[in-house]
Amino acid sequence: MSLDDGMMAPVPDIDVELVRRLVRTQFPHWSDLPITPAVPQGWDNRTFRLGEDMSVRLPSAVGYTLQIEKEHRYLPRLAPLLPLPIPIPLAKGNPGESYPWHWSIYRWLPGETADSTHITALTQFATALADFLVTLQQIDPSDGPPPGRHSAFRGAPLTIYDAETRRAIQVLDNAIDTMAVLEVWNAALAAPWSGPAVWFHGDVAVGNLLVYDGKLAGVIDFGCAGVGDPACDMVIAWTFFTGGSRTAFHASMQADAGTWARGRGWALWKALITLAEYQHTHAAKAADARRVLEEVLADHKEGT
Repeated sequence: MSLDDGMMAPVPDIDVELVRRLVRTQFPHWSDLPITPAVPQGWDNRTFRLGEDMSVRLPSAVGYTLQIEKEHRYLPRLAPLLPLPIPIPLAKGNPGESYPWHWSIYRWLPGETADSTHITALTQFATALADFLVTLQQIDPSDGPPPGRHSAFRGAPLTIYDAETRRAIQVLDNAIDTMAVLEVWNAALAAPWSGPAVWFHGDVAVGNLLVYDGKLAGVIDFGCAGVGDPACDMVIAWTFFTGGSRTAFHASMQADAGTWARGRGWALWKALITLAEYQHTHAAKAADARRVLEEVLADHKEGT
């Protein structure tokens, strides 16, 4: 099992009826509000809309429960200092109604998850995202949480995933350019972070970026956030951006060569373990992982 996994099988039957019972018993003043599942759903948490202005999020496995206290503690501190809206916790729920963990109610943020079809200008979107992440990095990191299981080790040295990455490379030996992949991975390992620890988001993915009126309108899901190496936040350069938008993101991030190389390493690790797991069982996931892998290899080649 990957260190990035939820450390336990998901809890079944996290549905509207469960959320309704939890809200009714613990927050009866909101019990008359309609509850609908959010679309799309994430993996770490199951999310439901509560009325027009709130959302309910429940961890889907025990490994994600560490994120609850972290978000309640730090998001109210970060929100006023950032250029875009982020989720604000409104209430913390307790275990109950057969659900074993704490859960949260947040203010609902308007917008759709990022998709190139409803982004007006991808280069401007990339620049806006980079500006957000640079601002996040500049916030005082004192007392911020260092990398660990709460962040799925985002922000930690890439060496923590070295053995897993090399196992995936072995599994995929006949399906990938092993020498090229190893060159990118070794280059990432050879450029360790030597700067001060800074805030990172930890999961900058299209599902956590909100678009409204064609523009970046909010950043959600800080469950993997912490204070450490920000290279993990570069991954979207290869999972979503290409060409001019990737160039704009790189320039606006002001990332040095080592940070960019480690960012490639993070993207490579995820693509490899995903492809190794799904190459024979889930064609869509395997194809997307292979696409990211090819983007990383091509970008490395252009930069060397």
